[in-house]
Amino acid sequence: MEEIKKINTDDKDYPEILRKIKDPPKVLYVKGKILPNESCFAIVGTRRYSSYGKQVALGMANDLAESGLTIISGLAPGIDTFAHQAVLERKGRTIAVLGTGIDEKTIYPQSNLKLAKKIIETGGALVSEYPPGTRGTNFTFPQRNRIIAGLSLGILVVEAKERSGALITAEFGIKQGKKVFAVPGSIYSSNSKGPHNLIKKGVKLIDSANDILKELNLPLGDKTGIIAGETKEENLILESLKEESLYVDKIIEKTKLQAPTVASTLSSLEIKGRVRNLGGNVYAISNR
Repeated sequence: MEEIKKINTDDKDYPEILRKIKDPPKVLYVKGKILPNESCFAIVGTRRYSSYGKQVALGMANDLAESGLTIISGLAPGIDTFAHQAVLERKGRTIAVLGTGIDEKTIYPQSNLKLAKKIIETGGALVSEYPPGTRGTNFTFPQRNRIIAGLSLGILVVEAKERSGALITAEFGIKQGKKVFAVPGSIYSSNSKGPHNLIKKGVKLIDSANDILKELNLPLGDKTGIIAGETKEENLILESLKEESLYVDKIIEKTKLQAPTVASTLSSLEIKGRVRNLGGNVYAISNR
């Protein structure tokens, strides 16, 4: 991986938007490219995600990256990881802000070391206020959330329990005067408690990337294209997934296709980037 650069607050490469927050980090350690005046947007959420949360994170990150925004998150397992991955699939730019050093030995989680390398290889960056060798603590992770918020025009909370680091990021964003958004979920899911509490406080409820782009006064994306496959079987499956992600047995039930046909068609659609397996044989239409 690239060498670690050290940027001070008076350096011309220090992001102007971060310099304006109440307590900007005096030093940033950076691997990769950091641009002083780029438009960034944060997507954060729980580590213990649902298939719905994964689908939302992937879709929102994809659409916002397609609009030209740089997507920021925290490299954590779960929603953060999916946000970074969706941008890389789109060949967009993403930045990971860490609560540890950004050297290979102390990057957390180590399971995302490959993802961290990919972020840099594709023109993104790893950022931290902590010097190489710094291990994460109960203090460093919440503190880094003010940087995620500080670098961003706005923050989207996808899924979060009532006590969640994602909510700390949202609170920093509110205090910093950033636009904060939340995705609604099932009232029976603990992962919806955080976003729903934010919405009750006046945070904007969103159900598409265009809701965010409109609030940021950015050009809206065009998602009016017809979802069409190349065969009758593909069309039946894509139609069944039009409104929600489904377990494979439900797809078989709705399409009335034979199980082997559904399996082979889903495999073909995955290769073409039309659908994705969210895990546990739950499928959804891909935004790619």
